[in-house]
Amino acid sequence: MTKQTILGRVAQLARANINALIDQAEDPQLMLDQLIRDYTNNIAEAEQAVAATIGNLRLMEQDYREDKDAATEWGRKALAASKKADELRAAGHPAEADRFDTLAKVALSRQLQSEREATSAEPTIASHTAVVDKLKTGLDQMQLKLGELQGKRDQLVARAKSAEAQNRMLDAVKSIDVLDPTSEISRFENKVRREEARAMGKEELAASSLDSQFEQLEGLGDATEIESRLAALKAA
Repeated sequence: MTKQTILGRVAQLARANINALIDQAEDPQLMLDQLIRDYTNNIAEAEQAVAATIGNLRLMEQDYREDKDAATEWGRKALAASKKADELRAAGHPAEADRFDTLAKVALSRQLQSEREATSAEPTIASHTAVVDKLKTGLDQMQLKLGELQGKRDQLVARAKSAEAQNRMLDAVKSIDVLDPTSEISRFENKVRREEARAMGKEELAASSLDSQFEQLEGLGDATEIESRLAALKAA
């Protein structure tokens, strides 16, 4: 996996809109579980790749420091050889002086080579440093996204369980309404009221019958009184 591929994958996952993914999913919990697995696997792969990239960067930085140190050392050796050549020439030993000047030139050549290698490595090191910084930032964002995913999943599961419990409660309440004992009491009460009404009707009917009988007795009394008075008249 190249560093460009790693960087693109990390950036893509870090920019993922979790809420939009949840809204589009038929089963958000299954989708979140799959995303968590994907993020966990990609983070593990990215961490390995980033570690390798960082390792390469550290090797380049080490080579760079060695080139810089070598350039400094070769400069010191060139100076020492040049001074020795000057001393020998002043002492009347031109051949030896030329030999040390030659050594100074070789040292200066090595110094120049080390400086060029260090200079050529600087852009590569800067580029790799920028990539590593982006990868580290991307990994941090992926870790945050993973935490967000896990939090969303936990919230979703908790909401699902709460909704399930609420539905069970509502179903239980509904079944209680269907078998509500107060409805039986109401029916029984209506039955009692109907019986009471029948009794009241019978009582009223009986009372009406008694009244008519008493009225008949009163009528018989008048007829007797009339007959008695008629007999008295006849006897006079």
